[in-house]
Amino acid sequence: MLAPMEDVTDPSFRLICREMGARLVYTEFVSAEALIRNIDSTTRKLHIDSRERPVAIQIYGREPEAMVEAARMVEAAGPDFLDINFGCPVKKVASKGAGAGMLRDIPKLLSITKAVVDAVSIPVTVKTRLGWDHENKIITDLGPCLQDCGIKALTVHGRTRSQMYTGQADWTLIGRLKADPRMEIPVIGNGDITTPEGARNAFDTYGVDGIMIGRGAIGAPWIFHDVEQYMNTGEFTPLPAARKFDVLRRQIRESIERIDEYRGILHIRRHLAATPLFKALPDFRQTRIAMLRAETEKELLGLFDEIGHRYFNL
Repeated sequence: MLAPMEDVTDPSFRLICREMGARLVYTEFVSAEALIRNIDSTTRKLHIDSRERPVAIQIYGREPEAMVEAARMVEAAGPDFLDINFGCPVKKVASKGAGAGMLRDIPKLLSITKAVVDAVSIPVTVKTRLGWDHENKIITDLGPCLQDCGIKALTVHGRTRSQMYTGQADWTLIGRLKADPRMEIPVIGNGDITTPEGARNAFDTYGVDGIMIGRGAIGAPWIFHDVEQYMNTGEFTPLPAARKFDVLRRQIRESIERIDEYRGILHIRRHLAATPLFKALPDFRQTRIAMLRAETEKELLGLFDEIGHRYFNL
């Protein structure tokens, strides 16, 4: 599954990941408060291309009434699932009691979950973390309680909120939760899956029902192709460099078409900075700087042609 990621999982990227083999994709998270106030930049996040399906829209917030109203608006947009974000660790979200901030108020977290489940007819899922900090890793107790609220699946990122994205994800408690005989709903693991081998190990070692890939897909949506092939056959053949170049060019083009040239290029820089396609290329530093400073489609694609010719004989 493609993890929900702010400013990453836009419609174009979600569709590319689906085409590459992701079985389920998630939107960027949607603020319940902004949604019920009909903020244009937020309501646009509800747009779904039928080719993406199955697709989930994820919401976050801290007030039950706003979350219920937002959930009904999401349901009207027609996703296959509605996901509640109880895992976002960033300060501007968690410090206000939303996202992972809810892990400090479990009664309210459960109350919101139950209210949202009761408010809509589509399946509701939850994504969260191990707990707020090292002393409060509560997921093995929280999981069954969330299940009792009526959710249909639970995704767990193997870090606490205090860890943010540092250190290594700890899948031990995810595996323990999955092994709990009380758990009847699917348990999905998330955190540090960046290779097909890592995906296979997550299934084999921890017994999860699914894996969610986040940062490992940024600039590399073909990871889903590699994982699917490896899961099915025990080996995988990486996509040719030319195909990967085509995918990145498509992301650039569609980002510009969706927004505009200047902002579309700004949006896609995160993918260009992260892509493993350009890792370890010799004498690449200046070209990388130029690529990340390019402000026009012509300039950026010209650099792509230069990189392809110089390093990949394309």
